[in-house]
Amino acid sequence: MAVDAADAAQIRSALVRLRRTTGLPVAFGGLVESGRRQVRISELSGTATTALSALAVTAGNGLGGRAVALSRPCAVTDYTVSRQISHEYDLPVAAEGLRSVLAVPVVVRRRVRGVLYGALRSAQPLGDRTLSAAVAAARDAEQALVLRDEADELLTAAAPAPGPADGTAWEQVREAHAALRALAPRITDPALRDELLRAAGLLVAGDGPVPGPRLAPREVDVLACVAGGATNGEAAERLGVGPETVKSYLRSAMRKLGARTRTEAVASARRTGWLP
Repeated sequence: MAVDAADAAQIRSALVRLRRTTGLPVAFGGLVESGRRQVRISELSGTATTALSALAVTAGNGLGGRAVALSRPCAVTDYTVSRQISHEYDLPVAAEGLRSVLAVPVVVRRRVRGVLYGALRSAQPLGDRTLSAAVAAARDAEQALVLRDEADELLTAAAPAPGPADGTAWEQVREAHAALRALAPRITDPALRDELLRAAGLLVAGDGPVPGPRLAPREVDVLACVAGGATNGEAAERLGVGPETVKSYLRSAMRKLGARTRTEAVASARRTGWLP
């Protein structure tokens, strides 16, 4: 998968959290380059030089390369004299004045997608609390990248096929619509979230909602889940809210649509262009 600006932004955000939660003065990192077993250092935070900028770290080499190869966090107390790692990158590390360094891989779907580093300019043990906080920052980046992957997959799956849609095709369209609506609120990137919602809108037949009841976005989200056969509990899990919240949105949507049952609400939402 090609490295793009949005993925790099997730690494940058994770480094900000890493510095804040660990107290380490220096953090840097980057993503695995497409088709290669190496990480390109693209994000620097708290550095005094550009010695580490654009550095390519090969899997197995140095501290970060060891973290990539093992798919687990690694740390050294004094980088340039450590016997735990190879020393291909001693010059840029020394130029930045780094001594104690940790490296945490960002692993998405069992594949290392990047590495976060944190460092001190003195040789002292980093401790379990520091390492745990760095790992938590990496987990945040992993979750964000998973959501982006899911969004890309849904956008691809939602691409309309040429020709008239039969019953099976319409069910697939409806499933994709419900999945896009459920995923969008979990996306922190506003541009990507808007793109998902626009894509979901393209799956609705016609030109969108006709004049009539105006449904709130979350009411549409709940109806999309219900249309796919989800129970209130399943809808709550997909949308990241409580079952009582789902019930509240569903009751509100039913009232606006003049429906007495969930099935009537879904049928009315389809007739009025809120659902595909």
